[in-house]
Amino acid sequence: MIIDSYHIPVLLHESVDGLDIKPEGVYVDVTFGGGGHSREILSRLTDGGHLYSFDQDADAEGNVKAQKGFTFVRSNFRYLKNWMRYYGVSQIDGLLADLGVSSHHFDDESRGFSFRFDAPLDMRMNKRAGMTAADVVNDYEEERLADVFYLYGEMKNSRRIASLLAKARQRRRIESTQDLMDAVGIMAESRDKKELARLFQALRIEVNQEMEALKEMLQAATELLKPGGRLSVITYHSLEDRIVKNVMKTGNAEGKRQQDFYGRVETPYRLVTNKVIVPSQEEQERNPRSRSAKLRIAERVKS
Repeated sequence: MIIDSYHIPVLLHESVDGLDIKPEGVYVDVTFGGGGHSREILSRLTDGGHLYSFDQDADAEGNVKAQKGFTFVRSNFRYLKNWMRYYGVSQIDGLLADLGVSSHHFDDESRGFSFRFDAPLDMRMNKRAGMTAADVVNDYEEERLADVFYLYGEMKNSRRIASLLAKARQRRRIESTQDLMDAVGIMAESRDKKELARLFQALRIEVNQEMEALKEMLQAATELLKPGGRLSVITYHSLEDRIVKNVMKTGNAEGKRQQDFYGRVETPYRLVTNKVIVPSQEEQERNPRSRSAKLRIAERVKS
């Protein structure tokens, strides 16, 4: 079911425990990756239970092994509702999401996710998709580029970075991660690694339309979850965490509170944990990717 070297699952037991697994229930893991969370969920299901796992990356599909009570869906999780309808599933008992980029993607020198390697400026989670990071850098208008860096990388110097890229691409097309770093004057071994990480994050989010996909998936999950069903989500940066927190607290990604006649906030969820769950010190030392992880768990209430 899983190739251990592909990806080390973060907050494995905490996130699956949060689902409060019913042995004959129907569950969804929208981020299959190396299969670690899916394997743990399956270990808690009996013959009557079923798990649907999503991943849009062909590399992840290579980790799948046929197993009773398990269905792999090679698709972006934004299409969750459509696929559940396809399989005749109208309600689910729980959904788990481990957002962000897997360690496999960061370690794959050919995908362009990491500034540690000189690679084609790609960054697509789904290699069959059209737009690459190179397309964004070379084809977006300068103002639009600045907006991407500011919104998705939270870069205060977004306009300056966009201006540098606009000038560099006039000389020649920016095709690789090294081209990108040369254009903005930030080196991988410099003190500005955080700025470089923000730049790469912004491009990756734009290429994969991550924020839009997340909102659509959470809306679908809200519609699919049974009363008492659990939503267990691991986030890695403030943008996605804000969306998850807002949905769990108010039922919408914007965090707009709706109140009933008595002034009580109406929300489709009850928070299972008021505080976020973070990895232990031991896990953080064992798996550096986990250091920025936050786990939020909520339970669907009657509508």
